[in-house]
This record gives sequence, C-alpha cells and structure tokens, in this order.
Amino acid sequence: MLVVDDEAVVRNGICRALSEKGIGSKAVASGQEALDYLKTRAIELVLLDIRMPDMDGMAVLKQIRATYPDTDVIMITGYPAIDSAVRCTKLGALDYLVKPFRLDDLEAALQKANLSRVSSQKYAIANHGLKIDSEEHLIIGQSRPMKRIFDKILKVAPTDSTVLITGESGTGKELVAQAIHANSLRKGQEFVAVDCSSLVETLLESELFGHVKGSFTGAHQTKHGFFELANHGTFFFDEIANLSLNIQAKLLRVIQEREFMKVGDQRKINLDIRIISASNSELTESIRKETFREDLYYRLSVVPIHIPPLRERKQDIPLLIRHYIDKLSRKMKKSRLEVSSEAMDILTEYAWPGNVRELEHTMERILILEDTDMIRAANLPTFITQRQGELQMFSEEPFSLEELEKKYIAFVLKRTKGKKTEAADILGINRKTLAAKIKKYDIL
Repeated sequence: MLVVDDEAVVRNGICRALSEKGIGSKAVASGQEALDYLKTRAIELVLLDIRMPDMDGMAVLKQIRATYPDTDVIMITGYPAIDSAVRCTKLGALDYLVKPFRLDDLEAALQKANLSRVSSQKYAIANHGLKIDSEEHLIIGQSRPMKRIFDKILKVAPTDSTVLITGESGTGKELVAQAIHANSLRKGQEFVAVDCSSLVETLLESELFGHVKGSFTGAHQTKHGFFELANHGTFFFDEIANLSLNIQAKLLRVIQEREFMKVGDQRKINLDIRIISASNSELTESIRKETFREDLYYRLSVVPIHIPPLRERKQDIPLLIRHYIDKLSRKMKKSRLEVSSEAMDILTEYAWPGNVRELEHTMERILILEDTDMIRAANLPTFITQRQGELQMFSEEPFSLEELEKKYIAFVLKRTKGKKTEAADILGINRKTLAAKIKKYDIL
C-alpha cells in the first residue's frame, strides 16, 4: 500500500496503523514521488491526500486511474467539501476519508478495498499464480483482474456449467480452460482441446463425432471422434467462432440432448462431458452478422470469463518475465539470468500485442541468442527498444484498437521484410491468424 501525504505526522500515523494490521506500506510526501514509486512496484491501494503543494491529489488520481487501472485509490483530506467528494468518485476513487479520521474509518475503507484477498493463500500458489497440475504449469498473475479470474475459476470448476473464455490471441485462454478442468471433479478424466480454426470444414463433423466404416469415400475403418474420446471429461473448443452454422446446430443438439451419433451410424451414444469454449473475437458481433447462433451463444456462456490483454495488467509482466526465465533456463540447462532495471522498464512498457505468448517467445529468443549473465536494454530485440519512426504513433491523434493492430502488423511485416512466419512469431500468433488479419486489413 502507498500512503501519499505532505504531512509527516499523518504519513507516519497511517503507516503505524497499517503495520499493526499486518499490512505493508510505503509513505511518500508528494504526488510526483507517488507516480515515480508506482513505476517500480505493484501497488494494491493508494491512500492519497487531495491538497499537496507540487501536484494536487486530483491530478495524481487521474494519472493513477489512467495508467494503473488495477490500483484502488482512497482520497484523504482535511478540507471536506461535497463537490470534491463527488469529483473524486467520478474520477474513480474508491472512498473518501476526512482527516482526522478514526482507525475504524480506515478499517472500513480497507474492507471496501477487499485487501484481504491479497493474503489469501489460494492466490499465493508457487510463483504468484494459480497452479494447474504442477508447480511449473501455472497461470501467472497477481494483478487484480487475474485474481478475479482465479476466483471465478475456483468457483466454477466444481460445477458442470459451460464456460466461455474470451480474450485476445496469446492471453492464455487454453490455460484457463486447463485450470478449470484441473480443479474440477473431472480432473482424472481426459481434457480434449480442439482448435476449430485448424480443422478442415469438410472433415470437422467426422473429427468431432467420429464415423463408421464405409460412411463416406475414404472411411476405411470406424473412427472414434473427439466427443467420444472426451466422454466423462472436459471438451475445449478453441476459436469456436470458426464453426460453421451447420456444425453449430449439431453442437447445440449435443449440449441439449447429451447424446450424439457417429457419421453414417443410427446408434446414439450417451455423452457426459463438460464443455468449455474460447474465442478471440466478439461473438455478439458474430451473432449480429448472423454467422453465430444466438441460442448456442447463451448455452455456451453460462459463466463468461474475459482475460485482459497484457498491456492492461502491466504489473504481471515482471512476474511473467522471471517465471519464463527460470523455466527456460532449467530447460536449456543455463544459469538463471538477471534483468536490469532499465530492461525491465522497457519490457513492462512494451504493448505486447501477442500478449503472454509473445513474451514467452521473446524470452526464449533472448536466452538462446544473447551470451550474457544479465539482460540489459542492448540485449532486447529492436522491435521492443525502437522508439522512433513508426512506433511514435501514440503522439498522433487517438485511433481505434483495430487501427492500432493494423499499424503494428504492417510495421512488423516491414521489419521482417514480408516474412510471414517470422512476423507471426514476433506477434505471438499463428501464421493462419496472421494471414487472416492481413486479408482483413488489406495489408501489403
């Protein structure tokens, strides 16, 4: 927790009270000191004075809400006024305390901030993440959005409710699905994952349901489909938006009736599976375009889980970097590398359009190519360290996320001289997804 007040007696008093509650805190005397400190540490809560000489609390609050959306802010003031309280609330402050306040008032504000979650052991599993099935197989994160996701996972896992996971490519949707399965009553059964974008449409029905010998040309023997293989376990549909309307109708029937038939067979097979789906596109938009069934959407999204992109949970980036350095160092049998503060700042500020997948690939590339005992700014790829030319786009007029994605894909393709496989690796997406985006944005 960060305490920001220009009066030393107030800072010291609050810090003592917090210490007695077992809550660690840091005290600073100005708004600028607070903003500088937030660049170096992940802070759950800021207690922020409104009236300060160099920069008032309102200005600091605006910057915190814009840059650190996961950090809660409680405003404190010795000059209470209704209009300032209303303004603080509108700017995103969680609460408003009037000095001198009682310890009971501070405790009530802390309960509102729900800081008890910070010490909850279910989030303190190895390396600041949620364990899937081993100490190395984790979902890394300590930011507030990730803690909320962990909470949802642990609540929905023991049930058989369908779950729809949304998020950009590379955010870890399949890991969340695996975590749900690993914490469910089905954890001893199969977890079957199918990438709907990688299957040929003409063979998809046969892949899902299986077929009997002679049911179509080339069906030389009876085949078990994915549903049959996943029976009593968990079935994960990745990129479900790519299913045709024909397959969607059959999937809806499977969910409703809990039975299916192999292609070319008349015998029904009872099905006992938990279905989890994922999509990196907005399915409601697909419904509007009539490429996705609305009734199926409601069947699949009983419990929705959205994974935010890495740029919206920057405080998790240092944790992820250290996790992948440790993991990859053991795999490559190399000594563990350190990361300089300058390099960590650059990596934390980078937008990571390919999200966690891109970050892992970047760490692997550095460990393979760089002969060093410490990762410094000079060891980072140029597409991260570049700050001139095309990457000065944020100095221009604001534009949509789609336009940002288009600009960045074009920039990476230019850097790789049109090599799509290399560009896809940098972006943290597969080549097929890149090709679809190039076509969508009419790049090249």
